Amino acid sequence: MLDAVIDSDKVSDEVIGFHCQQAAEKMLKALLSDLGAAFHKTHELGALMDTLARSGAPLPSEFENLDVLTPFGAVYRYDDYDGTESLNRADTRAMLRSLRAWVEDRLHSRTVLENNGPQI
Repeated sequence: MLDAVIDSDKVSDEVIGFHCQQAAEKMLKALLSDLGAAFHKTHELGALMDTLARSGAPLPSEFENLDVLTPFGAVYRYDDYDGTESLNRADTRAMLRSLRAWVEDRLHSRTVLENNGPQI
């Protein structure tokens, strides 16, 4: 969806930001679930990132600013949003692509280890 509307003036940053936040949230929750880590129901990416770190799977430093998407998923959705958040669409898309690749690699690596057992 993001690729289809990334350059559209008809789709606001808030709408794109919301979907980007949701994608990031679901990726982090998928990894937490795979790790068997307990987490609270939240849209706060920073809280999910902290839980990942405590669970032994901290995000690489390239994702340290991922939580800038949180207002698009929480504030925009539930509060009176004032529209002051700006979004660099291209950078956000690139970050989400990298995050997805990193999460998929982690999930794949864990699956391979579980299926093959420890290598001696």
